[in-house]
Amino acid sequence: MVDQVRAQTGADTQARQRRRSVGLILPLVVFVSATFVVPLGTLLVHSVYDPLVADALPETLSLLREWDGTSTPAERVYAAAARELRQARKERTLGQIATRVNRIKSGLRSVVTRSTRKLRNASGDSWRETMVGIDAAWGEPEVWLAIRSAGERFTSRHYINALDLVRQPDGHIARQPEERRIYLPLLWRTLAISFGISALCLAIGYPVAHLIANAPPRRANLLLLMVLVPFWTSLLVRTTAWIVLLQTQGVINNLLVALGVVADDGRIAMIYNMTGTFVAMTHVLLPFMVLPLYSVMRSIPPSHVRAAASLGATPFQAFWRVYWPQTLPGVGAGLLMVFILAIGYYITPALIGGSKGQLISNMIAYHMQTSLNWGLAAALAVILLVGVIALYVLYDRVVGINRMRLG
Repeated sequence: MVDQVRAQTGADTQARQRRRSVGLILPLVVFVSATFVVPLGTLLVHSVYDPLVADALPETLSLLREWDGTSTPAERVYAAAARELRQARKERTLGQIATRVNRIKSGLRSVVTRSTRKLRNASGDSWRETMVGIDAAWGEPEVWLAIRSAGERFTSRHYINALDLVRQPDGHIARQPEERRIYLPLLWRTLAISFGISALCLAIGYPVAHLIANAPPRRANLLLLMVLVPFWTSLLVRTTAWIVLLQTQGVINNLLVALGVVADDGRIAMIYNMTGTFVAMTHVLLPFMVLPLYSVMRSIPPSHVRAAASLGATPFQAFWRVYWPQTLPGVGAGLLMVFILAIGYYITPALIGGSKGQLISNMIAYHMQTSLNWGLAAALAVILLVGVIALYVLYDRVVGINRMRLG
């Protein structure tokens, strides 16, 4: 009987501990869900789901599915379109419909809005003649193909556009003309810049972290404080400071002219190009490389290198065969952090990079804030996310994520 009471008491205690543990992590689960899972899910939905046109023009789209796509649609298609477009104008959704159709075939926004405005008081035996009389574009099959494509609730057209592809009228997918390829070159530029900034941060941050890790405590604290100062300064302030320093009439160019290094009419263009993007982003992201390296280097006993030297190793051999392998967890952590942060930056490139220093994140921000093409912005973001996950998996396979250390 006593054993049963003890067992029951132990079970009750474990149950209370489990409830307490769940209660402690519940706020974190809610926070992560609200700030990461839900936005990510919304992003994925927007990239493939757009019901606006389908809800506004159901009858027209139903008739267009039976259409062969090559000839002029039947009279009943025109009648349904005229009726539903006028209704959309009353419900104030016509502008959104016209915008979505215009994304598929340029120039149709004005056709749709102007024609619907003139259809308000139109009447007649033939809606086809009426609409073609208002604008001859209504007699072209390409217009109705664009409306049918815009009416797909679930669509892959955003991903097709994000990969610089185009769907032909026969359903075949082909590459965009070279002059219209925007997103893939931006994506490759983003990857190249992110890799370059990661390598530059490693080249600068490794000796800085080594200096801090092997300095006396008071000097190490001062050096570490200097590394942490950027964290306490607004990103906008830091970026503006680089504009002042790097511009043609800025501090650095004025100093070079004063020293006679360059002529006054030969000032170096260091801003609104790739150079400005590299300099400013390296400055912003350098602490994310230094701190993981410092935390790992601080745990490496100096006696290891001295022991290698006592066994006859040269300074380079002692570094490369003894010290460098022990710092690889910090190197991996720093490279991964800097690369992931660099690939998603858009404020600094937007202010300093100019047209030649823009990244794919700037295009995502443009479609989210200016063009309001959320579907394309979501598709670009998903492609970028998949690329980062693929690189993360590759890093895990080659190096091993378990070797990464932040301290």
